[in-house]
Amino acid sequence: MTRSCIGISSMKPCCTLLINRRKSTIFGCPIPKSNLFNKYNLSKSQSKLNCLTKLNSCHSNKVIGFNSVINLNRRVFCGSDSNWIRSRACLSNWVKKKNRSVSVIANVASNIRNHSTSVESHVNENIFDKIYIQGGFNVKPLVIEKIEEGQKDEVRDTNKVEVNDDSNAKVDELSDSKLSEVEKEAWELLRNSIVNYCGKPVGTLAATDPADKQPLNYDQVFIRDFVPSALAFLLNGEGDIVKNFLLHTLQLQSWEKTIDCYSPGQGLMPASFKVKSVPFDGRVGEFEDVLDADFGESAIGRVAPVDSGLWWIILLRAYGKVTGDYSLQERVDVQTGIKLILKLCLTDGFDMFPTLLVTDGSCMIDRRMGIHGHPLEIQALFYSALRCSREMLTINDPTKNLVVAINNRLSALSFHMREYYWLDINKINEIYRYKTEEYSTEATNKFNIYPDQIPGWLVDWLPESGGYFAGNLQPGHMDFRFFTLGNLWAIVSSLSTSKQSESILNLIEEKWDDLVAEMPLKICYPALEHEEWRIITGGDPKNTPWSYHNGGSWPTLLWQFTLACIKMGRPELARKAVALAEKRLSVDKWPEYYDTRHGRFVGKQARLHQTWTIAGYLTSKLLLENPELASVLFWNEDYQLLENCVCGLKRGPKKCSRFATR
Repeated sequence: MTRSCIGISSMKPCCTLLINRRKSTIFGCPIPKSNLFNKYNLSKSQSKLNCLTKLNSCHSNKVIGFNSVINLNRRVFCGSDSNWIRSRACLSNWVKKKNRSVSVIANVASNIRNHSTSVESHVNENIFDKIYIQGGFNVKPLVIEKIEEGQKDEVRDTNKVEVNDDSNAKVDELSDSKLSEVEKEAWELLRNSIVNYCGKPVGTLAATDPADKQPLNYDQVFIRDFVPSALAFLLNGEGDIVKNFLLHTLQLQSWEKTIDCYSPGQGLMPASFKVKSVPFDGRVGEFEDVLDADFGESAIGRVAPVDSGLWWIILLRAYGKVTGDYSLQERVDVQTGIKLILKLCLTDGFDMFPTLLVTDGSCMIDRRMGIHGHPLEIQALFYSALRCSREMLTINDPTKNLVVAINNRLSALSFHMREYYWLDINKINEIYRYKTEEYSTEATNKFNIYPDQIPGWLVDWLPESGGYFAGNLQPGHMDFRFFTLGNLWAIVSSLSTSKQSESILNLIEEKWDDLVAEMPLKICYPALEHEEWRIITGGDPKNTPWSYHNGGSWPTLLWQFTLACIKMGRPELARKAVALAEKRLSVDKWPEYYDTRHGRFVGKQARLHQTWTIAGYLTSKLLLENPELASVLFWNEDYQLLENCVCGLKRGPKKCSRFATR
């Protein structure tokens, strides 16, 4: 005789599970008629369950959903309270018994939030859906335990989740005979960087430099850094590691985040996480894997990882598009995760513009570089994440207002970026002739940009056929530097028009010696120098002129460049850049970045065997060999957005600026 049961690790005392004994199910399992569940109210007097089950290694475990089979003579295992905010995983030491196995399944891989939290949408006439989580988001993760005894058939249900099943064959894996020696080395290094949690791959380390004695946070899995690794695995038919990563980071989103007694929004995704092996409570010689996440409280400068949630949404869409597995994005917990990120981004504030207002260092450039305000990179990722979310959100009554809010923001954002951020010769000439101090709704110089802000280098540098998006725009300030990632992602996401996209690639081609030179690609151009460097960076010794974020060359940008070139029908530009990088990356041991104006030197503080350098190269090669795969990773123009305008000024004395521009 078998019964279904679950075990729960320590939770906040305020959380209560309310169960209808007669008819209810929990996690898809009928509630057994056992005294064990009669005391399932987790009150202040009961912060944990005291159980004594010995555990098997979870290496052989398969996550099959929420149904689990338990022998009535065995008790459910629960870990004790701990100072770690973590999810329970498997033990490294395990006990085998004949015809019986006991294993703990990591909560991340299961559809916990479908049931452990309640998602309600309260519609307000003036705002999009608000999301309320019953019990709050300070609940420590649940642990599902599966105990099998002499059973051949696994219990399955509609919530089945198979996370990196070892029996799953890799699809279309590249044969060694087709790979160059550089590619073979790159794949070996990429696989060596894989991080396992409870025996399953969940990401890749930022760097695996064997000579690095002080890895700082380079021994962690970064959401931003993992994206090119994820795409390389996806394009090579290996989707399990990406699915695991998405689910684990989704669980981390729900953790309690406190920095100096202040807690940021619930939807914040971590910048990175690390898998640690710690002694198991009360069991000598036994260890367990725990996740230790960084939401910015440990980062240098305490920077907020604004781009993490945006990249997570983008990667979630890419996983579905490449693998065809859309069930992941349809899960209730995943849908909730998307909504929470959107809630952070779409919350009303003091802003007058549709762009996101962020602090310095909130994206790839994570140090002080004068990008606070409305940096291009964040806006391009924001636009892309909104389009992804609109595709993936389940449309129903609770989400209708949210979808309307997304459409309105997309419409306003695309117009704002194309109209006010775009720079070409004609626009520069217009700014040069601007009148200032205009007080009028009909003002031409809406942001009061002074013509003297136009830098001397730009006038002779910008070609007739080229153009780009400014790095930043806010009242009285326009950043005229060229930021590569933001401009490339504007092409990929169709934030730019087709003509603007062509102009960006024209600029890169004509200014190849400045933006690519001996190692692709400059993170920004030009570098801050002399007094400007001291004032804007504070004299940052790592961001000296033409180094690191201040005009350094970053090979990881190859994959965004390749994707943009393929979209615009110019793959030869990408091949030229990849061939240039291929000559040096392996010889130089895959550094993080290069220094000097033309990228001749390996960066003075660059880590070697930098994973996203390796993955960026591999993803570029895969995209160039299979350009048809690129089409699922970029977006085409959404013409419906061009017709929508939410300002309500189509008639009357005040005219809509969008229609006036037309």
